[in-house]
Amino acid sequence: MSSQNYRIGLIHATMNSVQPILDAFQVHAPQVTLVNFMDESLIFELNETGIVTKGMARRLLNLVEKAVMSGVDGILLTCSSFTPVVSEISHLFDLPMLSADLSMLEKAVGMGNRIGVIATVEAAGPTTTTILKKISSKRQKDVSIKTIIIPEAFKALQNGDRAKHDELIHRKVQELTIDCDVILFAQFSMARALDTLDIKTTDIPILTSPEISVKSIIDEISKREIVYDKC
Repeated sequence: MSSQNYRIGLIHATMNSVQPILDAFQVHAPQVTLVNFMDESLIFELNETGIVTKGMARRLLNLVEKAVMSGVDGILLTCSSFTPVVSEISHLFDLPMLSADLSMLEKAVGMGNRIGVIATVEAAGPTTTTILKKISSKRQKDVSIKTIIIPEAFKALQNGDRAKHDELIHRKVQELTIDCDVILFAQFSMARALDTLDIKTTDIPILTSPEISVKSIIDEISKREIVYDKC
């Protein structure tokens, strides 16, 4: 099977993550077929609880099961707040499954020792910071992480005020540029803010996960295909 025939299941917890990942696939892998699965109540509950509960994990598992039953070749979760759930359930399925941000976080650790994180969902900030620390510890690399959370930006996006969402993020980019080697946007929904950013305001790399995730999930499916071909 060539990548032109891949079917990839996208698991969403918010509408705000849908367009960024669809755009990324259109640019970097327009040949694949995408199948979307959504439970937007997850992000509303997450914003209330601040943690991923067992009930929320079960609902995510249900979405993944639906994706698998639809015949996809790989699954990508598009909400970084639920990244820890992937490691808990991925072994249950015989196909590649990636979280929204893991590949981006691994790249960030490789790019510098001072990492700036911007999130707009309360739970995404601590989750991203924890994973960065685990990656750096595994690589025996000392890194400092500065995390900024802007819940009002996510609220603005939910209310349709994209300009305010982007502006709030841009302000924090300027703050982090002073003492960071690399900045990353913790969520798919934030990727649009990079498109509207005046690149003259910063001279350090800014990472967003949609593009990196597209390439990573296709690579993982391809690797699995090669292994099966050798069997």
